[in-house]
Amino acid sequence: MSRVPRPPLDGLIDDLYYLEGAPPYARLTLPPAPAAYLIVNLGAPFRIRAGTDLETAEYADGCVVTMPTKALEFGYPLRTRSVGVHFKPWGPAPFLPMPAAELCDRPVTVEQVWGRPAVAELRDRLATADGPHEMLTLLEEELVRRLCQTAGLGLVRHTSSVIAATTGAVAIGDLSVAAGVSTTHLAQRFKELIGVTPKRLARACRFTATVFAIDPAGPIDWGDLAARAGYFDQAHFGHEFRAFTGLTPTRYVEVRQQFLREYPGHVLDGWPLPAD
Repeated sequence: MSRVPRPPLDGLIDDLYYLEGAPPYARLTLPPAPAAYLIVNLGAPFRIRAGTDLETAEYADGCVVTMPTKALEFGYPLRTRSVGVHFKPWGPAPFLPMPAAELCDRPVTVEQVWGRPAVAELRDRLATADGPHEMLTLLEEELVRRLCQTAGLGLVRHTSSVIAATTGAVAIGDLSVAAGVSTTHLAQRFKELIGVTPKRLARACRFTATVFAIDPAGPIDWGDLAARAGYFDQAHFGHEFRAFTGLTPTRYVEVRQQFLREYPGHVLDGWPLPAD
């Protein structure tokens, strides 16, 4: 279950969610998208392999993930239980004690962000709560309590919203002129609060929108899809696809089709993907 938080958190967060049960796949790949995450784990530890790491790391208390530039691989226990936050790209910044760039492609435990005593107390309260609704209320209250003023957040939020509204098809120079700042200043603020540059966010927005437009059950004209998304040509689109997912476009569709065959009643909205 999930719900949108009340103001002012709704300007930072897409939704709060509760997850319990057995994942359909033991390992899921999460391609980089214009989003960030916080997971408070209440079950057995899960594992994450990030970026170019060869080994997975174990997360017992949960994790914080700022907007990634490389795919993440999640390894789940047989049954999982957690509450979490789907942040907007700039959303984690008011809750972090460090610049978001320090966490780019480097997931950390929640304890590393908020400290062990505070996280232990939060997990205890969540674990003994009277059902998912109360758990989400407790998490929302914790976030409101920790919300801090963040320099440059208005600039980054507005500019990111324009990038998202145009699915990345906007000149970054035009955005800096409209905001009355230099491109260097804008890039610096983005790195501090999101972890990536405006150009990288635009790439992620365009790629995500393109992937969500793919219907794995029907015929796909890759050239037309690439042109409509604003890529130079099909080769450019293929290169971006491999950079974001590690898969070719055709292999991605094969994985989606296999998932639909094996789990016909399960919704898989573009990603995460079963690990290839």
